[in-house]
Amino acid sequence: MKHGLVDKHGIVYGVVWAMLMNLTSSINDVIARFLGDRLHFVEIAFFRFLFSTIVILIPILCTNKRCSLFKSVYHKEHLWRGILGCLAIGLCCFSVNNIPLAENTTILFADTLFMIPLAAIFLHEKIGLKSVIATMIGMTGLIIMYRPSADNINLHALAPTIAAFLFAVMNIIIKKMVDNQENNLTMLFYFGLYTTIMSSIFVPFYWEIPSFHELLLLFILGICSNLIQLFLFLAFRATLATYITPLRYTELPFSVLLGYLFFTQIPDSTTIMGSILIVIGTFIVSTFSKESGGRK
Repeated sequence: MKHGLVDKHGIVYGVVWAMLMNLTSSINDVIARFLGDRLHFVEIAFFRFLFSTIVILIPILCTNKRCSLFKSVYHKEHLWRGILGCLAIGLCCFSVNNIPLAENTTILFADTLFMIPLAAIFLHEKIGLKSVIATMIGMTGLIIMYRPSADNINLHALAPTIAAFLFAVMNIIIKKMVDNQENNLTMLFYFGLYTTIMSSIFVPFYWEIPSFHELLLLFILGICSNLIQLFLFLAFRATLATYITPLRYTELPFSVLLGYLFFTQIPDSTTIMGSILIVIGTFIVSTFSKESGGRK
């Protein structure tokens, strides 16, 4: 990507990587839901982190530059990303087993909405009126997804909402490291390492011996977790983030299709209405993010 210019080939590559990331993320949700029939979400998250770390160690140890790959000037950022990632992915493992996949995916779109106040606070970006209005529209959709009534509220929707906020913070950290040419393998390794350490503190309280079939699914979960991050890194390297963010919505049809095929889940009218508002809000934010005149 040339300075001041947008590489058309870069956009194409960015689109492909982003689409693969969304498909892989939806597949991971399906696997986590199957595993959640017997295993606690804390244990699922732990094995996801553990296997992702083991898998990423293989290419690191096989390269002649393995020593340099363990070196980083961003250890503080890696640590914070590990802490936030452990909490966010743990919440996702919980939410996919308690609310429909399409609803979970839609609420996670709110990370784009959370980026607006975060960018203003931490990146000192100026926020335009359209972004403010779009954020209000998206947040209205988020409230609808909670299904508030006099005697009921969907508290399970709180899990992916918090996860979306944590992912927004993580995206700021990731973009900073990617822009400064931090190695993909280095970022994957330290994320896996710190999340494994964090989750290992809690897993003894919820331990169940996994079957061979469950271990296989957990191993695939770990591989896919690395692929999700790798595809995100490659998309960010290929083109501008403003071209990647709107493609998040392709994950919704993936989630709807897989939710129907594997769990016969059909979105209800409340989910559809909330989804429409969240998608509209996040799309406007993504489309008009350049209006702010913020840092490039």
